[in-house]
Amino acid sequence: MSEPIISTRALTKRFGDFVAVDAIDLDIQRGEIFGFLGANGAGKTTAMRMLCGLLRPTSGTARVAGFDLFTQTEAIKRSIGYMSQKFSLYDDLTVIENIRFYAGIYGLTSQQIRSKSSQLIDRLGLQHEANALVRSLPLGWKQKIAFSVAMLHDPQIVFLDEPTGGVDPVTRRQFWDMIYAAAADGITMFVTTHYMDEAEYCHRLSIMVDGRIAAMGRPYDVRTSLNARSMDDVFTMLARGATRGQD
Repeated sequence: MSEPIISTRALTKRFGDFVAVDAIDLDIQRGEIFGFLGANGAGKTTAMRMLCGLLRPTSGTARVAGFDLFTQTEAIKRSIGYMSQKFSLYDDLTVIENIRFYAGIYGLTSQQIRSKSSQLIDRLGLQHEANALVRSLPLGWKQKIAFSVAMLHDPQIVFLDEPTGGVDPVTRRQFWDMIYAAAADGITMFVTTHYMDEAEYCHRLSIMVDGRIAAMGRPYDVRTSLNARSMDDVFTMLARGATRGQD
């Protein structure tokens, strides 16, 4: 097996006496769709912020996209894409303006910006909406654009923080088709979600409880190990023992 694209050992984050993330170990492969689950307060948001290079760990070791999480955070940021839980584009800019704006932030050249903007518009079938304000589009289309924008710079890993929250079931399925297509191209998808049916779409997943990883593996294996009928049952069984509130 090749070297993991994300690897952590005893990765920990403390805020004073509070241990938000408690010595987690992860090995995630290139092209893997990895589900990162946990109830509010479990520590998953803090863990994701560390892996994105936005929050310095207290202790442990980690490498993301081949770079050290303690000493090479800027290189990590250039190697990843991120789509936030809340819609991350600008409502008062047009679709094409948003694409060009983020392409510039990612450091693409003028030629790359023109080429990739055209490719993205064609791929999403937005030729007639390219000059429309983003606020005029349905939420599902906004999320598809945000996902595509997060991959403009050809990242090795894309972090998706509850990307399908609030969208209809058909759009959710279409969004997951996009995730599968990206993973097939070798891009690692690191996904948080509160939809337990979506957990079944992941190649592997972990479930955090009180800052620790309480279960990890393929969805079928996790369900089988706990003698659970569904991921909803798994989540309920594990989260029932949680003792702390929100992150």
